[in-house]
Amino acid sequence: MSTTWLVVGLGNPGPDYAGHRHNVGQMAVSQLASDIGATFKSHKANALVAEGWVRPGGPKLVIAKPNTFMNLSGGPVANLLKFYGVEPANLIVLHDELDIDFDVIRLKSNGGHGGHNGLRDIIAAIGTNEFNRVRIGIGRPPGRQDAADFVLSNFNSSEREILPHVLAHATDAVETIADEGILAAQQRFNSPA
Repeated sequence: MSTTWLVVGLGNPGPDYAGHRHNVGQMAVSQLASDIGATFKSHKANALVAEGWVRPGGPKLVIAKPNTFMNLSGGPVANLLKFYGVEPANLIVLHDELDIDFDVIRLKSNGGHGGHNGLRDIIAAIGTNEFNRVRIGIGRPPGRQDAADFVLSNFNSSEREILPHVLAHATDAVETIADEGILAAQQRFNSPA
């Protein structure tokens, strides 16, 4: 039987937030679901869920987008882990990261929340910080722009041109984690290009 992974993209619900930098995790999981031919459906855990496989006979992916706001992501994640019988070690969370330049992703296993409210709520809800993260760089705000305003703004036109490549890189990272493990994925994706 293949291993099951819960893959969660963080963001805020609704069309008003869809293009925001803060929603890049949900953008990436939407791309992942499309890549593996999976369709999102409503789930009782208060999330949209799509199920599919990395490849025939390979790891199963349960791809989720919580219907809650970012800072309340923990409840849906905890409920989905329980529903699917997935251990936190097989949880992959995709999220925006201010401390990484745009167009760069970094993979991390375990660790703190780094001030990210979505991660903070997940750690509190599932009782551990021992899960995998795909940190999608959005860079720091320009000038004196407030970080909260920056993450809740849309990507600019030059970033939107590059964004499909960033999302493809993030989905490749998820598939590598599920197929080969976090260490192999880190060696591939955390190395300088």
